[in-house]
Amino acid sequence: MTKPLAGPQTLLRTLNARAILEALARRGPLTRAELMGETGLSRTAVTQVLRMLEAGDAVASAGVDRATRGPAATRVSLHPGLGFAAAVHVDHTAMHVSLVDPTGAVRAQCDAALGHVDDRAAGIAALIAECRETVQGPLQHVVVAMPGIVTPDGEIRDDQGPDGGAFRTALIAHVDCPVHIENDVNLAALAEAESGAGRELSSFTLLMIDEGLGAGTVLDGVLRRGAAGIAGEVQFLPQPPLPIGVPVINEDVVHDLALLHDRDPADQLLVHLDACGEGNDAAKAMIDELARRLVIVAGGVTLVIDPEAFVLAGHAAHPCFVAAVDRAAEAVSHLLVLRFVTSAFGHEATMVGAIGQAAAALRERSFSRFVSLGGTGAG
Repeated sequence: MTKPLAGPQTLLRTLNARAILEALARRGPLTRAELMGETGLSRTAVTQVLRMLEAGDAVASAGVDRATRGPAATRVSLHPGLGFAAAVHVDHTAMHVSLVDPTGAVRAQCDAALGHVDDRAAGIAALIAECRETVQGPLQHVVVAMPGIVTPDGEIRDDQGPDGGAFRTALIAHVDCPVHIENDVNLAALAEAESGAGRELSSFTLLMIDEGLGAGTVLDGVLRRGAAGIAGEVQFLPQPPLPIGVPVINEDVVHDLALLHDRDPADQLLVHLDACGEGNDAAKAMIDELARRLVIVAGGVTLVIDPEAFVLAGHAAHPCFVAAVDRAAEAVSHLLVLRFVTSAFGHEATMVGAIGQAAAALRERSFSRFVSLGGTGAG
């Protein structure tokens, strides 16, 4: 007779605990019967794991369900003592902070202009402190989205090279909790993969235009950062007749194109996009050139990794730009078929991704707390 597969009970309880905590994070307060339906676990297993999670302050009672037929049942939820995480987006002009709970719900938001680069850690910490004045509970984790190259170990690269982790070290000292730094476009790609335009795609590359053009690629459900964190720096891909190393799309390019087409070079890209949408021929010519450059970048990426589609985000998701990309892609369709879809979150994609990662970090903390109990209280 074949013996049933078996494993350490502590491992099994840990897996069951993860399933229950994820269900509570996804659905909110649930009864034991609802948890059984969500996880497929038996009533005994749910009861045993909930007992341990309550002992570890990972879950708590959330009142009684009197809305359904039959005897009233107690609901449980993630413990409020799990606290909050801060999702931070630092762009070229401002800082944005959202405090989130383990379910991903935003509990407070604050914004401020970006100060001197040397003071950004203190500025972010002050903004987080301002948000915390409106909520109760400990700050457990901070996720920071930033433009530029972020190495796998959290260093931020600029023209002078890595910062040696100085920014993250300074921020940790201010907030007294773990800090995770990620590239802003990568977080936007994660947002699209989890709940946006990339959710039904096996692979995709997100192309975002902000100050410049950046990419984030998800292959087989995994974000690809590259060995040194430079995957996605597509604005420096060679594109004749441009000299090697010259950005394909950035503020300087927009400035030069505006001069070429007799438009105000001081205007931001969004102004030209809106003018294009209103039928201005000069603005349309500018956007057509930018779209042509983006499509050439997409073609190069396709020849290397062949993603199922490209997700247009940031300014690239503007309706006038999307239409220009479609025209440019059609012009080369006899050589290479490229598929483009529009971001589900637009300019908010990066913050949506940061919020998702911050909430996931909080949930992981609750899983780790359960594991540290070592199955105490298990029957």
